[in-house]
Amino acid sequence: MSSNPKMKTYLSIYYLLQFCGHSWIFTNMTARFLFFGQDAFADTFYSIGLVMQGCQLLSVLELAHILLGVEQYSLLPTFFQVTERLIILFVVITSQEEVQSKYIVCALFFLWNLWDVIRYPYDMLAAVGIDYSALTRLKHTWWILAYPLSVLAEAYTVYESLPYFESRGTYSFKMESPVSLSFHFPYILTLYLIFQLVGMFYICSCQWWERKQYFRRKLKLKKT
Repeated sequence: MSSNPKMKTYLSIYYLLQFCGHSWIFTNMTARFLFFGQDAFADTFYSIGLVMQGCQLLSVLELAHILLGVEQYSLLPTFFQVTERLIILFVVITSQEEVQSKYIVCALFFLWNLWDVIRYPYDMLAAVGIDYSALTRLKHTWWILAYPLSVLAEAYTVYESLPYFESRGTYSFKMESPVSLSFHFPYILTLYLIFQLVGMFYICSCQWWERKQYFRRKLKLKKT
């Protein structure tokens, strides 16, 4: 993290905004499920989609933070995590109205926010130099379940969207001149699924290494 007091203030405000946004989404989804049961699944996107889009667009700043040296996180894992959410949310879900009402979208949003309401408070405290051990342990442990499940939910969302992209031809096009060119978007999505699974294993390995480093440091502190 940056040692500049102004940057620390900026980062803490950024993470606080993200935490508030994701907490609102998580609370809204939980309350709607408790009140309406499975009926709440169908209009999840319509009730929280706008806030979700705002939070995900704001997360692009996390890439800028790394590039500018404000944060010390690795660029590539962060890039994968940010872009995969943007692709799933804006390219897949937002563009296909039929997909928005599917149960998998509700499950996906729930998993995303369940992870973010842990991750952003941790980053907010880290920005001001506070290490709350219980939250830190949770952050370094919860991803083992949350992240792979999120990626599987993302992959299933893409799979569910393929028939709609196929029938509607969304993002697909064909040109005859000056050269014959055909672009079939469902093929691109199918290829994306492969890269997504490869990216999942890469990010998990990075997270696991970070987790080992954290617990190794804790063990050294106990011995001293």
